[in-house]
Amino acid sequence: MLSQPRSGLLAAWGNALLAGFVSPDDAVLAVVGQDASHRVEGLPGETGPVGLTLGLGRLRALGVTGFRVALPVPGHPLGLSGPPEFNARALDAGEAVVAVGAPYGLVPEVSAVGPDGDLHVEVRWHCLPVREAPPADVPSLGEAERELAEALRDATEVLSRLDVAASGPVAEAALDAYRARSERGREVLAPGYPPRAVRVLELAQRIGLLVSLAYEHGHGGAVSAAEMAARHEALRPVERCARRALVAAYNAYVEERERRDAP
Repeated sequence: MLSQPRSGLLAAWGNALLAGFVSPDDAVLAVVGQDASHRVEGLPGETGPVGLTLGLGRLRALGVTGFRVALPVPGHPLGLSGPPEFNARALDAGEAVVAVGAPYGLVPEVSAVGPDGDLHVEVRWHCLPVREAPPADVPSLGEAERELAEALRDATEVLSRLDVAASGPVAEAALDAYRARSERGREVLAPGYPPRAVRVLELAQRIGLLVSLAYEHGHGGAVSAAEMAARHEALRPVERCARRALVAAYNAYVEERERRDAP
């Protein structure tokens, strides 16, 4: 989809805050968006939940110098490094933020409160210990961009044969995804990110939309069980590549800084 995961927003704007590109108020405003509130629970030195501004400040004081994103699904612990408790919480949520410079991670718990028609979304970030190790299966930006282009091309050929992506909104999404490879990226990341990360993020978002539409808009010509299985088989690697690319884009600031600082 074109919306961004909350972990992506927290990592991107948290990185911009740590680098001095934005103020604490601007960073928190960008992360919270339309949600009613964000609080952080389990921070060392705090006896209860604290606001996001204080939470980010506390993490900086604990030695955090950057943030990475994890977007795991069953069978694919993308971006995780352990331990099992943190991995399990992140897998349940489908996302997490992993700190750089100190062994902590944040997993969002999202709840809606209030009467029908006037619901308010509250997010509680659970701070947990993480293992300081390379994250699982995260590609470079260049690898992610190449994978997306190849996976989309292969999947579109299969889906077209099955009449799934032959017309309507699915075809439009596919064309948009192809055009995104040469378009200038929108402002979808926080200040300080390289332009290529913006490009990869936008392409991954559009391909995610393509996958969702292909799943949601009926079976098209794929009327047999075998053809439906073929469609799912074609979409699975595309969805995996899109998630890997999202993580690569959000992590690009930290990765680029580490390359720059390497001896």
